[in-house]
Amino acid sequence: MAISPSGQDGAATPATGDGAVIEVARLRKRYGDVQAVDSISFEVHRGEIFGLLGPNGAGKTTTVEILEGLRSPDEGTVRVLGIDAAHHADRIKERVGVQLQTAALYPFLTVVEVLDLFRSFYARSRPTAWLLEAVDLGERRHAQTRQLSGGQRQRLSVALALVNEPELVFLDEPTTGMDPQARRSLWDLVLRLREGGTSVLLTTHYMEEAEQLCDRVAIMDHGRVLESGTVEALVTRRFHERAVFFDTLPGLSVPELEQLPRVERAMLEDGVTVLYTGDVSATIGALLGRAEQLGLEPRNLGIRRATLEDVFLDLTGRALRE
Repeated sequence: MAISPSGQDGAATPATGDGAVIEVARLRKRYGDVQAVDSISFEVHRGEIFGLLGPNGAGKTTTVEILEGLRSPDEGTVRVLGIDAAHHADRIKERVGVQLQTAALYPFLTVVEVLDLFRSFYARSRPTAWLLEAVDLGERRHAQTRQLSGGQRQRLSVALALVNEPELVFLDEPTTGMDPQARRSLWDLVLRLREGGTSVLLTTHYMEEAEQLCDRVAIMDHGRVLESGTVEALVTRRFHERAVFFDTLPGLSVPELEQLPRVERAMLEDGVTVLYTGDVSATIGALLGRAEQLGLEPRNLGIRRATLEDVFLDLTGRALRE
């Protein structure tokens, strides 16, 4: 399926040239005593999928809402498609698509009626049939939105973000509530959007989603951007070791585990111990020997390369899903 058809109003004229579709410099936003966004800076390049990752309360949603023109920053500059989003948000509305975490849909309108309603708001729009196929809602086209499951409502929300064939799409936790098959289908759609020249800013709680989709990511926590870059660059920058993991054993503390041969660091995560080591054989041999002395047996013992999840845990001290 091609990604760029427009409705009867004529074909879209995509943005051309290199450069940034989003430019954020020293952005700050406070709510009372809470510094939600604390002097962050980053860019999103034209034609890329950019991931904004962070635990709950990291400042992701506030940042995205400022970019969308829904909130005003306290300090800093925000340019979207070359336009000052803080002062001229109305000038970008025809050119961007926005999918919110919780969209308020008209409960008694059908899926088709909601799509047609939103299409009427724009001078240019994609055909309803294309949108239904893109998010796999053809069989529910005549269902009222109140009759949709949570995952189906989420897919409809994504379709509404694509109605006007935007140059830039904001997807805020787009696959929350979706089953694995629907999630994979949406991943394919996002990748096709990029192939068609659309830029995407994505927030997600799924690390695999970020690794599969994002050209670059920025990791946020406590209102700050801690690291940014490609997934490969972030992993390589922080880890040169393999990860040995097993179900956490009582009686083996992190300081003791870090004394095992070639272990660079040890971390605990949701009942799982992870050892980053420069010599897998030496570390596992010593681990099994120490566990045997204590009358213990490491369960679900495995080895893997370091991942984006490891980077995130190392930076924030907690898993993304927290």
